[in-house]
Amino acid sequence: MVCVAAAKALMHLPPQRIEAILAKLRRGARPAEREDVLLAQQAVTAVSLACCGRRGCLPRSLATTLLCRAWGQWPTWRVGARRMAPFDAHAWVEADGEMIGEPYPAGYFVPLITVSATTAGTARATRSHR
Repeated sequence: MVCVAAAKALMHLPPQRIEAILAKLRRGARPAEREDVLLAQQAVTAVSLACCGRRGCLPRSLATTLLCRAWGQWPTWRVGARRMAPFDAHAWVEADGEMIGEPYPAGYFVPLITVSATTAGTARATRSHR
């Protein structure tokens, strides 16, 4: 519940600020494994209705990321836009290059902001401009 509360506070900040905060929080975390990210996401959606469903993607992805960090791990956190019209933004988490707990096929969204752990103990934030 603490991670959900923190996620709800973070989600009201500008995207650049969220990215900067997450980039600092991920320091020292090891890359998260798929099963752990799925478990974190299930825990988040079990305690918060706001994190469930299509409209809950931002608080869900942030809370999942924060819970993984509390466990010493870091998933890839992404925000992107749908490749085809109409425009739709989405936030999600990944592990091992796969979207976790999402009904969308690979490549459905173009990532615009990514905060990922690249190797154990090091991490990288990237911003895509396409």
